[in-house]
Amino acid sequence: MTRTAFTPYRLGNISLENRFTMAPMARHRAINNIPNDLMAAYYKQRASAGLIITEGVSPSPNGLGYPRMPGIYTNDQVNAWKKVTYGVREAGGKIFMQLMHTGRIAHALNLPQGAKVVAPSAVGAAGQIMTDQKGPQAYTVPHAMTAIEVQQVKYEYVRAAQNAIDAGFDGVELHAAGGYLPEQFLSPHTNQRTDIYGGNIENRSRFLLELTQEISDAIGADKVGVRLSPHGTENDMAPYADVDETYTYLAARLNDLNIGYLHLANVDIVPAGGPPSVWRMIREQFKGTLILAGGYTVFQAEEDLASGFADLVAFGKPFISNPDLVPRLRKRLPLNIMVDARTLYTPGAKGLIDYPVFDQELVNA
Repeated sequence: MTRTAFTPYRLGNISLENRFTMAPMARHRAINNIPNDLMAAYYKQRASAGLIITEGVSPSPNGLGYPRMPGIYTNDQVNAWKKVTYGVREAGGKIFMQLMHTGRIAHALNLPQGAKVVAPSAVGAAGQIMTDQKGPQAYTVPHAMTAIEVQQVKYEYVRAAQNAIDAGFDGVELHAAGGYLPEQFLSPHTNQRTDIYGGNIENRSRFLLELTQEISDAIGADKVGVRLSPHGTENDMAPYADVDETYTYLAARLNDLNIGYLHLANVDIVPAGGPPSVWRMIREQFKGTLILAGGYTVFQAEEDLASGFADLVAFGKPFISNPDLVPRLRKRLPLNIMVDARTLYTPGAKGLIDYPVFDQELVNA
């Protein structure tokens, strides 16, 4: 049984009850891109996690690549998110909002009127994306952002981060993984720019580093996390020669910015044989709080926590099917193993808030 995982942890200016992090997971329940009571109930149910990181939330209409993806750029959205943060806080939890701009991983049908699919370069992604109107569709080829539009999207992120704090979140995480907009700047396959945001490692990293600095200036560096996925292949991200050098450079620069945490995740890597070597290279450069995610069991998590390699470990699907995951693990209670894949991204309560707790009295004990 684990020990370190259940110990408190100080993250910036907030205290976490334990080292379990609920990983960000898309759930696609935000009708008209506005959070609702179902989402508030979902997050409150899981507030026993030391830290919750929300599903990806778009900082602008252009970033709403998926159907029913929530946003944080209107007053209505800000007010709706207050129900989420109030519920989590009432249950004793802490919560960061993940800011996620989908970039080229989008279809025009999923965007509101007047919005457009944008990316560093006009390089379309292979594959299809779901739309509510016409089912699966090929990704829309993105519009290559102008220099002015790059600055505009950074402003949108900064304003979104301020909105998240106004809505009661403890901080924000920049989703620079998963093949979304910041990672599209990092890769030479998706970034073919010839200006200061393209070319060598320093230039391809510039967008993310400037964005992190500007958000840190706006809300405080201790309230900012960054998620990276070195060697990730999600959403048609191809390998490239200097990937390790890119991420070790980023880690060193992010360390200099004194951000709240760095979150390493890779769905392609299950750490049964230990963390991938690039993670260790990153850890040498980044001295702050490190969150690891990617197929962990609780026993593997304990090994990395006890050794000091990880400070927090994130779990995804176990939190979907076990709203009371942390109390179950602490009390050695059996888990709900099965996740209903059919309801992961569908509207409604089914598969979102109807997974049972083991015993409410035991959970509260």
